[in-house]
Amino acid sequence: MITELKDEDIIERFEEFIRNSYMDSLRKTVEKGYPSLNVKYGELDKFDPELTDFLCEQPARALELFSNALKKIDITEENEIKVRIAEVPEHKRIKIRNIRSKDLGKLITIEGLIRQTSDVRPVMSKATFECPICGTYIDVEQNEFLMKEPSLCVSCGRKGKFKLFSKTLIDTQRLVIEETPDHLSNDTQPRKINVFLTDDLIEPKLEKKTSPGTRVIITGITKEIPIIDHGTKSTRFDLIIQANNIEVSEKEFSELEITPEDINQIKNLASDPDIMNKLVRSIAPSIYGYETIKEAIILQLFGGERTQRPDNTSVRGDIHILLVGDPGVAKSQMLKYIFTMAPKARYVSGKSASGAGITASVVKDEFLKGWSLEAGALVLANKGICLIDEIDKMDKEDRSAMHEAMEQQTVTISKANIHSTLKAETTILAAANPKLGRFDPYQPLADQIDMPPTLISRFDLLFTLRDIPEKERDTRLAQHILNTFKNPQKVIPEIEPDILRKYIAYAKKNVSPKLSDEAILEIQEFFVGLRSKRSKSEEEGGVKPIPISARQLEALVRLAQASARVRLSNNVTQSDAKRAINLLKSCLMQVGLDTETGELDIDRIVTGITATQRNKIIQIRDIIKEMETKFGSNIPLADVLEAAKAKGIDVSKAEEIIEKMKREGEIFEPKHGIIRKMPR
Repeated sequence: MITELKDEDIIERFEEFIRNSYMDSLRKTVEKGYPSLNVKYGELDKFDPELTDFLCEQPARALELFSNALKKIDITEENEIKVRIAEVPEHKRIKIRNIRSKDLGKLITIEGLIRQTSDVRPVMSKATFECPICGTYIDVEQNEFLMKEPSLCVSCGRKGKFKLFSKTLIDTQRLVIEETPDHLSNDTQPRKINVFLTDDLIEPKLEKKTSPGTRVIITGITKEIPIIDHGTKSTRFDLIIQANNIEVSEKEFSELEITPEDINQIKNLASDPDIMNKLVRSIAPSIYGYETIKEAIILQLFGGERTQRPDNTSVRGDIHILLVGDPGVAKSQMLKYIFTMAPKARYVSGKSASGAGITASVVKDEFLKGWSLEAGALVLANKGICLIDEIDKMDKEDRSAMHEAMEQQTVTISKANIHSTLKAETTILAAANPKLGRFDPYQPLADQIDMPPTLISRFDLLFTLRDIPEKERDTRLAQHILNTFKNPQKVIPEIEPDILRKYIAYAKKNVSPKLSDEAILEIQEFFVGLRSKRSKSEEEGGVKPIPISARQLEALVRLAQASARVRLSNNVTQSDAKRAINLLKSCLMQVGLDTETGELDIDRIVTGITATQRNKIIQIRDIIKEMETKFGSNIPLADVLEAAKAKGIDVSKAEEIIEKMKREGEIFEPKHGIIRKMPR
């Protein structure tokens, strides 16, 4: 057994390994001034399996002897180089939830997401104490979180308190590592563990390795620390990992293990002319109908192509969708199905979600007594999908935190002296209820969506789901639901969720669609044709409604690219462009239609005020201006309403506009029945 050998013998075996396999790497490390040498686990195991067993069972001793072996080699005399164990094979890794007390003191490798990152703080690594009687200096290594003092003087044998003479400090940073979703079964709470980094693992150039939301592989020594309860040590201990090495995992969640057989099956599916209908039938088959919405969700899962421009600006490729509907129309069920089916997904409910929980937050660090940066759902779902149920129930301030994440796809934090920008390249599928819980059939749909226009405008597609009694449809719906209870096994997706996940992953990784000339022409004609169409209000000399804006143009490109990805095609064709246009038109007809003129007006969604309403506001302002020259500063409200009625504005609409002008501070009411313009 290697553990029974003397230290000198073990050092010789480590030295032999270095001279055989790592001399070139060591020379480069010394020349470049690097503080550590990365040693591949597989190469050490191939050279001497006993050394790797020794390393795993007694890592603290093994790493010390390894460093001593490096010192024996001439080129490292001036530098103390640390050994970092890298590229531990996957079968040697352990899940965070499976770490037990038997793993204490051993070298383990875990994989997970960085959930929280603390400030860098100095920690004592060695302390020198002075004996108050004989003046002897005693060095004590500080490997624990509580200071260790010498038990007795090595010279005079004195017991008791010693005077701290000097100390050596090293930088330390704490990470909270959370299990990755692909290692969890459905509805399982991810486990977390604290990881401590020291020395060169927290150099500024490695900072991107430790930003929240990054997927990492950490190799380190498992340790226990006592839990302090009201100033006294508890019999309970907390598990931590003292990191030896940290590597960014190149594997994204969407890059699942795909076999050659899977690739053949995926390509066969993509070549099927009826693939889109098959995919639609594979999304939430237990939910009856909603074919258009399911088609949009399919395109959302495949996604568009993120575009990086030469001026360092970028255009997102992720497609955001909002579902607004009556109670009981299966919105939440749809979101839950996507959560279980998507390659990388996070599910949050608006009732219990805060802005910090959605984006990121700064929290107090109980270990290092500083501040930590904690990632929220949108950051943790980077390169995946975030499902937000009941988004209308979120507080206004919390919803406003999503604006940057939805368009710029970053989350910027500036709190408690922490300034950081995190990636949030995340697709959002959200669900909400109308203002009064159910849609009023006598009011425009857009007026009943209880969300700020600035947030609504960031969604590429907005669908309304209404529960309207209709005998034929209700019969089919009832039959479908009752059949699912009678024969649950018959409600199976046409394409299995496992192969669909791989299909999406393969398409996102290998297909980068580009617009063809035909697709560009199709989208351009639709965009220009809709905007150049002469409107009724324009003919009457009023403000021209804007039926579609550049934001919807970008949405069309994303949808068309996603349609091409479904076919595994790098070429966006005219038919892809038409599919995108039809989806956008179906949304605009539901929520972007001005009911007074029957024309499309994107301002109904973007600003909440249609061109027709804006024309009426302008007319009311003109009437007030005319009345001011006639009556002076005090203007009778009744005369304003009468003049508005003469211009064809309904009295109730005129009163509504005047109330809005009061709220916005344009006018005020010094006494009942009299209005006055606010002085400037």
